[in-house]
Amino acid sequence: MATDRLVSGKSNVEDGSLDRSLRPRSLSEYVGQQTVKENLSIAIKAALKRGEPLDHTLFYGPPGLGKTTLASILSTEMGVRLKTTSGPAIERAGDMVAILTQLQKDDILFIDEVHRLSRVVEEVLYPAMEDFFVSWVIDKGLKARSMNLSIKPFTLVGATTRYGMVSAPLRDRFGSVNRLDFYDHEAMRDIIQRSTSILEIAAEPDGVDELARRSRGTPRIANRLLRRVRDYALVVADNVVTREVTIEALDKLEVDKLGLDKMDHQVLRSIIEKFSGGPVGLDTLAASISEDRDTIEDVCEPFLLQEGFIERTPRGRVATPLAYQHLEIKYPGNPSLQGRLIG
Repeated sequence: MATDRLVSGKSNVEDGSLDRSLRPRSLSEYVGQQTVKENLSIAIKAALKRGEPLDHTLFYGPPGLGKTTLASILSTEMGVRLKTTSGPAIERAGDMVAILTQLQKDDILFIDEVHRLSRVVEEVLYPAMEDFFVSWVIDKGLKARSMNLSIKPFTLVGATTRYGMVSAPLRDRFGSVNRLDFYDHEAMRDIIQRSTSILEIAAEPDGVDELARRSRGTPRIANRLLRRVRDYALVVADNVVTREVTIEALDKLEVDKLGLDKMDHQVLRSIIEKFSGGPVGLDTLAASISEDRDTIEDVCEPFLLQEGFIERTPRGRVATPLAYQHLEIKYPGNPSLQGRLIG
């Protein structure tokens, strides 16, 4: 499963307490995503000056980049309560009504995986987001009647890894829409350095740098790898995270120098060796490595696309010359291009 992968950005049970202890509590502590931070800072200051709740806010991007953390920071900066739930957990319209009617003035309601809300649940949200009242039908047939109830002003913060699956009516009701991108190398170094300080881990700059390089631009993955490297250093080294220790530990865990793991290699090799470099459809590709389509699309593809290892075309996925180079497979295309890549 995707959540079992060491380099999956999705949260697992093991991450829970560590994520909470390392999570920044204010925008000033939050590293990276500079444009998003600046926009949120202005929105927070404006809302506080007006004495109104924040605009409804949507965060989207690959898992593990800090969407939940930002929701928590918004509640802290605004000085209001945070109520957290997820799309799959709200099964019926009545469940949504119960949550909304319990909110206090200016509270923030955070819904993770907001794209997985059902249509009937979304329809309860529309008037709640726009006019702060809920309307729902109780009973059936001749006994059916509509109930309307005013609720206190609140802010909905949604998070999704599948922006295209958020329905247009819901998407249009968010006043602020923010895309979170993979973090650059410098930001990842700063994040890991901060984590080593909080966890009191002795780490040399070269060790931090190597860890940042293999963390796929994702803070959750960086903290997960840091924990594994720390344990390795404690057992087989001098309890210091050096570059050599980091390389040894992550090589044993099959995380390569750019953060690709066994599944990433399977995806790339399947495209190259079974389908002559592509194009190949996503369902066919998933079947070829006995993996779930959504896992490839949500977990593997974003990073492989970001790094330029694959391309999406109308006919399917294609491996790029960079993928051949990384796997040390001779590129069948223009020899001069392959030479320039290797050089």
